[in-house]
Amino acid sequence: MARTHDYALPLTWTGARNGPARDYASYDRTYPLAIAGKPTLEGSADPQFRGDPALHNPEDLLVGSLAGCHMLTYLALCVRAKIAVIAYEDAASGTMMLTGGGGHFTEVVLRPRVTVAAGTDVNKALALHEAAHHDCFIAASVNFPVRHEAEVVAAEA
Repeated sequence: MARTHDYALPLTWTGARNGPARDYASYDRTYPLAIAGKPTLEGSADPQFRGDPALHNPEDLLVGSLAGCHMLTYLALCVRAKIAVIAYEDAASGTMMLTGGGGHFTEVVLRPRVTVAAGTDVNKALALHEAAHHDCFIAASVNFPVRHEAEVVAAEA
């Protein structure tokens, strides 16, 4: 039986406090993401679109969402498979192509490096990355390729 999960995210542009948006070069691009019960996340446009480089931008958050979803899905699968994960790092990156007045992502590459407990079947732990990719809610929701170049190593005994 399918279940739904709903996510509410009120967004209010606060840049008007510095004046109205009148021309592309000068309007304020900052905004808060104020999700109930969580710390507010301050956002802006990517610096190449005249945003504040010190703030989160939607493009970074998209890549981060994919990396976080893959990691959380992978950890859940490992726990269910009785694989003890000791460490997990990722060097995720995304590529966006600008076309006309807009653009789109062409791919995101996840590069998880996982350390598992000594004696773990490394091949089984590596194979779970493919399952995690398949089960990740965010990766299943985007219309561009999300590749993973995973590495799994066993800790020394």
